[in-house]
Amino acid sequence: MSKPEIADIVINGVTYTKKSSEPETPKGDYVVIRTYSAGVHAGYLKKEDGKEVVLTNTRRLWQWQGASTLSQVAGAGISKPEDCKFPAAIAEVRLKDVIEVIPCTEKAKAIIQGVKEWES
Repeated sequence: MSKPEIADIVINGVTYTKKSSEPETPKGDYVVIRTYSAGVHAGYLKKEDGKEVVLTNTRRLWQWQGASTLSQVAGAGISKPEDCKFPAAIAEVRLKDVIEVIPCTEKAKAIIQGVKEWES
């Protein structure tokens, strides 16, 4: 049996539409960001304005093994994901004093997103 469709409703002349329960597909390129003082982050680039960026579905890359530079992390990925410390992803972060914005390859994105969530 299929779920009934929920139509828009109008209350006092204002139309309301039910918000989808499906998670939104992230928009923007998947990037690695290096900041002056907030560390390294990987996520979907939502907005870039000078030295400030907003990332969605983002993780802080606190410690990694198996890549010598951030260019290698973003390009080839990390060869030792089991030795990395990446906390759980968060919905959104605004980062200031951005030094680098490095686009990720699909391979690197899959590796970064696949690293087990680290908890202290």
